[in-house]
Amino acid sequence: MILTVLGLLIWTAAHLFKRLAPAARESMGDRGKGIVAALSLIAIVLMVIGYRGWDGTVYWGRSPAMTGINNLLMLFSFYLFAASGSKTRITRVIRHPQLAAVVVWSVAHILVNGDAPSFVLFGGLFLWALVGMSLINRAVPEWTRNPAPPIKKELIALGAAIVVTGVVGGIHALLGYNPFG
Repeated sequence: MILTVLGLLIWTAAHLFKRLAPAARESMGDRGKGIVAALSLIAIVLMVIGYRGWDGTVYWGRSPAMTGINNLLMLFSFYLFAASGSKTRITRVIRHPQLAAVVVWSVAHILVNGDAPSFVLFGGLFLWALVGMSLINRAVPEWTRNPAPPIKKELIALGAAIVVTGVVGGIHALLGYNPFG
């Protein structure tokens, strides 16, 4: 548990530093990107080791219904992430598609796992994403929506989401966690 929480704290501090101390972050220049990347990697390692080694209380088990819901939410999460780079139509409605993807991803994992380690890890990342959206909105309240993109961008983002969902699902299966039921 301690490693998971430590990883979450490092992740949150690294990612919110720019919003909470913009002048200090700006003074670091490009070197700051490297520091954030290094801290992010350390945080991920700590979160993974802590999560995998934590045998916490299980509140509900995996069920076929939750597995199906999880897979649909994961597909949507990967679509949101792809949409942010492609500037698809959904980015005209959702201002922060990558952070929204983290929110959807977190909910999917909490629903399918239903245990204390998932509540802490994925719940913590859920809260980080919401705080991040709030801080960005406060720092930059005006939002210019993108013009309507061609349908080709939608199809590319959807295709990318399907491929990434399959690849990530395959990696999970290789690690012993079959996400497809």
